Amino acid sequence: MSTEQHEQSAGLLGAYVLGALEAAEVESVEAHLSTCASCRDEVAELRDLERVLGEVPPELFVDGRPEGGDLLLQRTLRQARAERGAQQRRRWVTVGVAAAVAAAVVLGGGVLMGRSTAPAPPPVAVAPAPSVIVTPPPAGTRTASVTDPSTGARMTLTMTPAAGWVRVSAAVTGIAEGQRCHLVVNGRDGAKTDAGSWLVSPAGARAGTTLDGSALVAPADVTSVSVVNESGQTFVTVPL
Repeated sequence: MSTEQHEQSAGLLGAYVLGALEAAEVESVEAHLSTCASCRDEVAELRDLERVLGEVPPELFVDGRPEGGDLLLQRTLRQARAERGAQQRRRWVTVGVAAAVAAAVVLGGGVLMGRSTAPAPPPVAVAPAPSVIVTPPPAGTRTASVTDPSTGARMTLTMTPAAGWVRVSAAVTGIAEGQRCHLVVNGRDGAKTDAGSWLVSPAGARAGTTLDGSALVAPADVTSVSVVNESGQTFVTVPL
């Protein structure tokens, strides 16, 4: 693949993670990902960042990707990575200085006790290391996994509620290459809302596909999520 083709595919990674590409673009990006390890790593980091950033407005998924949206997400990733590295360096410098001060106090105390009866200097208090805070998922988040015995397809799904809509993250395996699939949110009133679509690539057929999408359905009204192809065949349904 030429440098120009690589840069073109790499520039679509942000929109690919947001589920805002057309089917033809998804097929092109996934074909590139099957041969490019660095872009696969970039996609994994973008997915982690998308989850950390919290709720994404639903119009990003409903109206397609915003102008320059993929570049914005990738710039945010690089900034977050740089800030995280700077925080780690500052933390290690602080711990290192505190350890050096504590060692100097201990050694100094030993010298004083060996040479005179003067009291040792008071110990220097060392601040405790910052604790790690784990943020729980939003209230009402539901996770389930189902394997359809008739098709062999499996879906592990997480549905995160928002104000009047839901975000769905699905990992789907067991679907043949070339199938054009949709992630469909089923409502209590029988309505079916498309939350995303993709073309099963050779890599997706072997290792499965991970898809993030959203649907303008009230969280309380969601009964299940299905994977359906363009001919209407349902591969697997996960009740919620």
